[in-house]
Amino acid sequence: MSKFYFLLWIGWFLRLTFFSLLGASFLSFLVTVFIYMSHATQSLTDEAYTALFSIFKFWFVTLWSLTLLISLFRSLKYIFNSCINGYKLTLIRCYKDDKNELIEVVGFGDLLPVWRKWLTLLMWLVGSEMILALVFMQTFTSYDAIFDWFNVYVLYAFIGVAGYFSFVFLSARCKRVRVKKC
Repeated sequence: MSKFYFLLWIGWFLRLTFFSLLGASFLSFLVTVFIYMSHATQSLTDEAYTALFSIFKFWFVTLWSLTLLISLFRSLKYIFNSCINGYKLTLIRCYKDDKNELIEVVGFGDLLPVWRKWLTLLMWLVGSEMILALVFMQTFTSYDAIFDWFNVYVLYAFIGVAGYFSFVFLSARCKRVRVKKC
């Protein structure tokens, strides 16, 4: 069972990484090109390349937050109904009925209640990781500021680690999600 969760997490994490980075890169490139075009398309000198790269980096970090949220929602759809190591996560239409009818083709509309619970669980796990990291940093390092080490990349690593544990806890937290043998 732990191999199932690990393989599920690896697939989810790779999909999340690819689509969030691709989306942020594409949108940052569009913003950079728009800014360059709106300033009368000056000649591309070394200073212009440096400035455009700085603009790209600024917008990349900013837009990565947006594309990460979108990718978190989109990536959850692909973890359902795929057989991994003899198990699969399934989504139940209504857990209050005795039927427990499975949703064969999971759509984005079916995911909204599950995604809210999963995102809340993910936020609690990331918050717990941040507290543990803060205690570790204050105890074993010489940082002067409390969150001097914290940035979007560290947050992404926390989200990645919390994603594994969120999949383990998902079927216990959300009654519409079950792990079935396939």
